[in-house]
Amino acid sequence: MPYISGNTMIQQAWKNGYSIGAFSAHNAETIRAILLAAQQEQAPIMIQVGQKVISVMGLQPMKAMIDAFMHDITVPVCIHLDHSRNFKQTMQAVQAGFQSVMFDGSHLSFDENVRITRAVADVAHALDIGVEGEIGKIGGTEDDISVDEKDALITSCDEALQFSELTTVDYLAVSIGTAHGLYKQEPQLALDRLREIREVVKKPIVLHGGSGVPDDQIREAIARGVAKINVDTELRQAFTQGVSEVLNRDPEEFVLAVSLGHGRDMMQAKVAEKIRLFGSQGKAAQF
Repeated sequence: MPYISGNTMIQQAWKNGYSIGAFSAHNAETIRAILLAAQQEQAPIMIQVGQKVISVMGLQPMKAMIDAFMHDITVPVCIHLDHSRNFKQTMQAVQAGFQSVMFDGSHLSFDENVRITRAVADVAHALDIGVEGEIGKIGGTEDDISVDEKDALITSCDEALQFSELTTVDYLAVSIGTAHGLYKQEPQLALDRLREIREVVKKPIVLHGGSGVPDDQIREAIARGVAKINVDTELRQAFTQGVSEVLNRDPEEFVLAVSLGHGRDMMQAKVAEKIRLFGSQGKAAQF
């Protein structure tokens, strides 16, 4: 199946009460793990390309590598640019053939965030590319972007509605108590605020910092309007654990196909687990 627009994918999930897993890729093995899990579960998925991997691998090489592994994949896939803070980089992703882009202007003033996000949306929408924007600060660390958790603010309904209308984004990332990276204590999502935001913006909501959130809260968040959930930390943990298991078993096992292959298998299992939690298994047939 060819790639599909992020907006098409997310809208379908939102209307049918499940969520798309947006899984971060970092190298060939992690790309393969995500795609194999999606194929196994017959699920539509997003592969996220974030700022850390772009700084190491480059945007174009990551896109080319995903393309190379798509040859035997039949489920819907969308490549998403995550947390871009640069208009030029966002346009490079558009030109490279990404099907979804996120401009993260949450560090800017409200007006400047709106101005740049709207400019991104105007270009992307002309090419049927999905657009994500962010209003509010989400705690923790995402790639090289850090926000102290005490400064992570719960997004208000008024600012969510105003931002959504002025920018015309297709799906909206809001702050409801999640954090990037590892949690210091169990998160408690502001589920009532999430419901209120959904009722006023009438658009799919994106949950950043999905790793480590208890399953019951994830299910409730989906029921209240979350249609895209970002997962990165738990995937990196699974991959690293898989590699470590090989080296702990045999410190002289230097065949990368063995150690990285086991890391891939462990990550594939974690992606499949998340797909089932998000309710997107078997949904490829909807597209």
